[in-house]
Amino acid sequence: MSSWVWASATCRGTSHEKSGVRLQDALSCTSIITPKNNFFIGVVSDGAGSANYGGQGATLACRTIFSSARFYLRDAQSLPSNSTVEYWVDKARDRIYLAAEKRGLTSRDFAATLICVLTDGFETLIIHIGDGCAVLKDEIRNQWIAPSWPEQGEFASTTFFITDEIDLHLRITRVTEPISSIAIFSDGLERLALDFASQIPFDGFLDAMVKPLMKSSLPGKNSILSDMLKNYLNSELINSRTDDDKSLIIALKNES
Repeated sequence: MSSWVWASATCRGTSHEKSGVRLQDALSCTSIITPKNNFFIGVVSDGAGSANYGGQGATLACRTIFSSARFYLRDAQSLPSNSTVEYWVDKARDRIYLAAEKRGLTSRDFAATLICVLTDGFETLIIHIGDGCAVLKDEIRNQWIAPSWPEQGEFASTTFFITDEIDLHLRITRVTEPISSIAIFSDGLERLALDFASQIPFDGFLDAMVKPLMKSSLPGKNSILSDMLKNYLNSELINSRTDDDKSLIIALKNES
């Protein structure tokens, strides 16, 4: 059975540091071991910059989807159906709507995107609302692929959110080819990880992110590499390219 090793980090963008705005991103990830499978779960949510409580919305969305997936996969032999995923998203939306109601606000005040990956390394499910992206390395072709591209709204610098009350842009994508690596990131890293002209991932950036994990001898979260990743995301090299919040989950499948 394969095992997963991963590193994850999130950090506040320089624009939010200057304005005193809290971190708007949220992420969660883990592996779930069952008698027949070793699943990996990764979730990233990004609160809308135009939403006063976008960070809280991102936290609620991330926690709800993550806990729902973790509970489901503990006793599962396969990935969930589309209807189950839709139920999880509805539950996350309900929690955000309730939080907004209790504060006398609208759900739009908690607007956030969502990107989630569930995989056993052989079949992968991507849950996607808005921008941000999850890219996978096809194990057979040894090539990075982006099965669900960041979705832009009707106007420049706009996208879709889990709180949208009309025409929710929920995309559920399944990949049946085996994969060796995963990268999940918020839109603050899109221009570093994705080639928008060709709509393909940047192999150089992604391979460099995965390479340190290849030396990790134990399965699970590598805390040292996660700290190093956080420092890298908050470095001048990255901050000179983007002033937005940045979240990144990098996972590698090890065959045992």
